[in-house]
Amino acid sequence: MAVDDECKLKFLELKAKRNYRYIIFKIQDQQVVVEKVGNPGSTYEEFTASLPADECRYSVFDFDFTTDENCQKSKIFFIAWSPDTSRVRSKMVYASSKDRFKRELDGIQVELQATDPSEMSFDIIKARAI
Repeated sequence: MAVDDECKLKFLELKAKRNYRYIIFKIQDQQVVVEKVGNPGSTYEEFTASLPADECRYSVFDFDFTTDENCQKSKIFFIAWSPDTSRVRSKMVYASSKDRFKRELDGIQVELQATDPSEMSFDIIKARAI
């Protein structure tokens, strides 16, 4: 599975320059490509609404939060979205390519696998960040 250079470039911009809140990737023609980016002002709800209900995707989300000590922090989440309603072949392709793709994105801090929206609720993201 090839990884389009744009994937790495957009991820570096998210990580270093904070140009984006999230990036959604899809596998197309045997390579991972950028499907959508969210501007820095995007909310977590906008991000989750951008994921298709019946197709697999990879995504990264830059989650800002405040610790109990009142410190501003940020963690970059890698979310493998594989809804139960997606095709079996698609799930297999995404599952088998995930680790290779994730290695291309240096700086992932938390990984999450979700098969329905409840598995990646805002509360779960927040709990995993702290």
